[in-house]
Amino acid sequence: MSQHATEVATGERFEFGKNWARFLETLNDDKIEEAIKSLKSNLETESLAGKSFLDIGSGSGLFSLAARRLGARVHSFDYDPHSVGCTTELKRRYFADDDAWTVETGSALDKVYLRSLGQFDVVYSWGVLHHTGDMWTALANAALPVMENGKLFIAIYNDQGTASRRWTKVKKLYNRLPSGTKFLVVWPSFWVLNWRSLVKDGLHGEPFKKFRDYGTKNQRGMSYWQDLIDWVGGYPFEVATPAQIFDFYRERGFFLAKLRTCGGSLGCNEFVFERR
Repeated sequence: MSQHATEVATGERFEFGKNWARFLETLNDDKIEEAIKSLKSNLETESLAGKSFLDIGSGSGLFSLAARRLGARVHSFDYDPHSVGCTTELKRRYFADDDAWTVETGSALDKVYLRSLGQFDVVYSWGVLHHTGDMWTALANAALPVMENGKLFIAIYNDQGTASRRWTKVKKLYNRLPSGTKFLVVWPSFWVLNWRSLVKDGLHGEPFKKFRDYGTKNQRGMSYWQDLIDWVGGYPFEVATPAQIFDFYRERGFFLAKLRTCGGSLGCNEFVFERR
């Protein structure tokens, strides 16, 4: 078996790509537009025409698609074969036979591979590098293809101390359970994560508002159920504080152009760095 298949079989890796395949069943124009809005807002641009865009860990392929619709020349890669399949499917649906969008298999931990890709105006890796099993190496490698004055847009799970360590145990358990019993981890996690919002929405006379609105209002076009499964099962799992990420890239010649934190809670802190 390939290394990826071995890791999945031994419970050391979540099958992100299979989860993204289910997400593609729900993908529509509204979600694509939300992804485009996210790129525009965070990159502070209305167009990527004439720019190159590297998607490290392309997952569903949604943000590669968004970048291509904004006019960028796109290169997408992922370690998970099903994620590569998802991105390839989106390319087939929306940009078939397009020479300006390349999709292939690759690893963020492969320094030689990253160097071989050349330089890009935008390097994008949202919620990926903390799932590689060696986050700091992946973070260093992600800097390699960023050209001078280029942008690096990443999102990394927030370090919550003991809470992060507890979630690590949950994720390990999820991946080691037989497929028919994983709900024993998912449903308790659902209630832990959502009971406050369920009560709040109910008291305001808007039951399940959080779930109805999901995918809009800064949710990047995502689907709640796929995000829940991704969170509960997402392993390997590493975290960092905003200060750690800031210092790491400052030492490598980047300055912070934009930051959006999750307010010390669950989720990802988003960073846009520019290379001096």
